[in-house]
Amino acid sequence: MPLFRYKAASASGELLEGEMEALNQQVVVKRLQGQGHIPIRAEPVAAPRAKSVASPRLYRSRRVSRRDIEMFTQELSILLHSGLSLSRALQMLADLGGDQPIGKLVAEIFSEVRGGASLSSAMEAQTGAFTRFYVNIVRAGEAGGALELALGRLAEFLQRSRELKESIVSSLIYPVILVIVALLSVSVILAVVVPRFSQMFEEAGQELPVATQVVVAAGSFLEQFWWVLVIAVVLLVLYFRQQYQRPASRERWDRRWLRLTLVGPLIRKIETERFSRTLGTLLESGVPLHNAVMIAKEVIGNQVIARGVGKVAEQIREGRGLAKPLAASEVFPALASQMLQVGEETGSLESILNRLADIYDREVRTTLQRLIALAEPVLILTLGVVIAGIILSILAAILKINELGF
Repeated sequence: MPLFRYKAASASGELLEGEMEALNQQVVVKRLQGQGHIPIRAEPVAAPRAKSVASPRLYRSRRVSRRDIEMFTQELSILLHSGLSLSRALQMLADLGGDQPIGKLVAEIFSEVRGGASLSSAMEAQTGAFTRFYVNIVRAGEAGGALELALGRLAEFLQRSRELKESIVSSLIYPVILVIVALLSVSVILAVVVPRFSQMFEEAGQELPVATQVVVAAGSFLEQFWWVLVIAVVLLVLYFRQQYQRPASRERWDRRWLRLTLVGPLIRKIETERFSRTLGTLLESGVPLHNAVMIAKEVIGNQVIARGVGKVAEQIREGRGLAKPLAASEVFPALASQMLQVGEETGSLESILNRLADIYDREVRTTLQRLIALAEPVLILTLGVVIAGIILSILAAILKINELGF
């Protein structure tokens, strides 16, 4: 039976740690609740690893990851929902984090809160750890007296955002590996195999077919000047980094991406999901519409779409609402604007935004699956054609030499 390591809080607020055998994580949670405890974390015990000679602290990250922030948010929401005071919940999570980066961060927040600061102010003081979106959700929860609910929405938002990002990355792993394998295969053939045949062609002293001359020249260049290609790739990466660091050039590139036939619609769907889920979470937490749109604008990665949302925010300040200015900007799909208009007319804008985010979450996953299903045979066919062309060019030269010799 699997072994789980759990951490929980007793009814008196004492931190409990231990291990428990159970069929799954849900059984551990139910047992702890049955004992009158508040479950904080229950994770399967991994198989023991060989101890490294070097100290593990040497390789420990000094930065707080997004995953750490997500777990902290979820655990703080659970503790507050269970009736613990904010100060006591933060103290427990600081002790739970220990000397890890998240533990030190929570300890600093706890120190600020104990000194009389609000949770949102304490988080805002931790430069770079919490986004403006995060701090505003917490501030709205504090103002409305429902901090645990606001943290619960935040935890759900962070989890869904992470799952979407992981889904995109996982979907792209196989095509990237396929492209790398294809490039390595062609490079090995040109740099190792072709030069051996070129020596035989030189000894024959006969004029080679044009296709063979091209392949031999490419192989010779790759064999002698491979470092030029490496430098070119590095320079290309540095060029794009510089382009994306400059707002004007980045906006030009973002506009070009949106014009691509297959990539453009996918980018719009991804940005629609981000904007809708962020705005819906902000509005549910009580943030005013104009402020919520300005904060939601910051999560948009494409600068063209972000600029369009910024113009929409200016029109919202003038009292024109959200749906009509957003439809006029044409930065999001027509379906999104239509659903938002229905939400405004029926007074259910928050629920429509969350539903819209779920729709485009599924759309993004489906679109990625279709693109990858299309890309796989195209990449394989392209690799096959290139390799077949190289082989045929070499065979053509060999046959020509044999005919002349005969």
